[in-house]
Amino acid sequence: MKKETSISAIPVEELYKKKKSLQGALLGLGLVLLVATAVIIYLAFSSNMPKVLMIVPFCSSLTLLPAFISLSQINTELKNRNAKS
Repeated sequence: MKKETSISAIPVEELYKKKKSLQGALLGLGLVLLVATAVIIYLAFSSNMPKVLMIVPFCSSLTLLPAFISLSQINTELKNRNAKS
């Protein structure tokens, strides 16, 4: 099992790599989630699908919350390091 390291202990270059990969993953997953939400909303109103199922894509967007928190922490650490320089 890999040992967790503090963000302050990670070199700047690696933080930029993590930031870039995290942004790419959030963008990709966000777009897929947005398309799935649109499809479910369309199906809910055009077919006999129960309207309560529209809650599912909105609640599944909460799965992106930890990634946004991590990205925010990385951005804050990079901003702090740039201010010190």
